[in-house]
Amino acid sequence: MVSQSLTYEHYMSVALSLGRRGLGKTWPNPSVGCVIVNDGVVVGRGNTGDGGRPHAETQALAQAGNRAKGATVFVTLEPCSHEGQTGSCAKALIDAGVSM
Repeated sequence: MVSQSLTYEHYMSVALSLGRRGLGKTWPNPSVGCVIVNDGVVVGRGNTGDGGRPHAETQALAQAGNRAKGATVFVTLEPCSHEGQTGSCAKALIDAGVSM
């Protein structure tokens, strides 16, 4: 049986790979990767779009839909919490009902 920490390392590695896709293209925002996992199944993936939008978390949430409820999120940078040109990613994750 695979340990939980190795599984978490795997999903974080996937998130890091997604984040690398935007390197040099997401200014003024950092390049972020996000993976949403529910019951061992990847239900959403995202990375910061060109020019910094959309954010990785909102892309992954859109892909996951209702499957985000109770899921675990692996993201390479803490989700933004401010309201600006985009909504708060932290609030979007909370509203989606992710578990952690």
